[in-house]
Amino acid sequence: MPKNAFYAQSGGVTSVINASACGVIETARQHPDQIGKVYAGRNGIIGALEEDLIDTSQESAEAIAALRHTPSGAFGSCRYKLKGLEENKAEYERLIEVFKAHDIGYFFYNGGGDSQDTSHKVSQIGDALGYHVTCIGVPKTVDNDLPITDNCPGFGSVAKYVAVSIREAAFDVASMAKTSTKIFVLEVMGRHAGWIAAAGGLAREQEGDAPHIILFPEVTFNKEQFLAKVDETVNKFGYCCIVVSEGVKDETGKFLADAGTRDAFGHAQLGGCAPVVANMCKDALGHKYHWAVADYLQRAARHIASKTDVDQAYAMGKAAVEFAIQGKNAVMPTVVRTSNNPYTWEIGHADLADVANVEKKMPAEYITEDGFGITEACREYLQPLIAGEDYPPYKNGLPDYVVLNNVAVPKKLATEFKVK
Repeated sequence: MPKNAFYAQSGGVTSVINASACGVIETARQHPDQIGKVYAGRNGIIGALEEDLIDTSQESAEAIAALRHTPSGAFGSCRYKLKGLEENKAEYERLIEVFKAHDIGYFFYNGGGDSQDTSHKVSQIGDALGYHVTCIGVPKTVDNDLPITDNCPGFGSVAKYVAVSIREAAFDVASMAKTSTKIFVLEVMGRHAGWIAAAGGLAREQEGDAPHIILFPEVTFNKEQFLAKVDETVNKFGYCCIVVSEGVKDETGKFLADAGTRDAFGHAQLGGCAPVVANMCKDALGHKYHWAVADYLQRAARHIASKTDVDQAYAMGKAAVEFAIQGKNAVMPTVVRTSNNPYTWEIGHADLADVANVEKKMPAEYITEDGFGITEACREYLQPLIAGEDYPPYKNGLPDYVVLNNVAVPKKLATEFKVK
């Protein structure tokens, strides 16, 4: 009998992570001789630890296909990082107990850097605890900061949203700048890597176009230089539009938006960079301002997803299953760019050991010398990733997204395990 598969979503969700889920489930269904059922973990790895599994075989082919155009995590996600085997052996023993009980021999974990660390740790339990699981990571992160892969599913659609949003907001500001708002600040995600902020630069195609200033985590914030650039821009164009990454730091290394709290992974909980920057402009220059935080809107905007991103997200899920049935283990499928113009790509793979907990930041050659914009090399890299439209179906004027039944798999274990 073929072994069953476990699939789960982890970390911050995206507008296309469900397209990867679709790729995994549809491809697994095409190989019933090698993979039995696909069980999804409810709320990520927590679903495995608590034996809270979802039987995806109870969903119709039409419902699974609709995942391709539905945002967010259809099975629930989590921010939960497994500790090392020696630090918390009980968690790994529990995983094996659940996997054995449900005859699970394949593990597909869909997430970013911390999630791929989990994938890597799970891939090691076979040798350490004597139960083999074929473990494949499925890449996902809006931050675009996974190493080795050319880009990350989830990023292209956020990039498209940010570029469109700053362009549209700039038209609004420009029309009112004579007597009203002169400063507009859009805050985007990106704790340590400025890829999303950089994407805003795609909206600037000629001199005077917004964004006039981009603030990157990779560039130390200098208040005097920033305010001088704002003043120069307002004097020249009548207004100034700014894209700022949430992770911008000052010369002391402190986040401009550090709220003093920590998230589940121990990362600083950032409290809002846009109002900090906007108030600087008001206090120093006296200009009226508006600011906005893209927040969840940027990663949930499936209605404006990049076709390139949707296609690659699906392909990563499909490749993960194909790798597993080919006998590969402890790897993650990657996007390999083969040409910029025309843009072409193919599927490669990376060892999970080389991916886990490694952040890919913006290279210096992608940021202009003054630190406030993107170079042509960066534009050449980014442009194909936002290309193409892949609109969801609409009903009553709204996107028609699917909500799965998420039928629970009957529990087989007598003991319960609660994640704290």
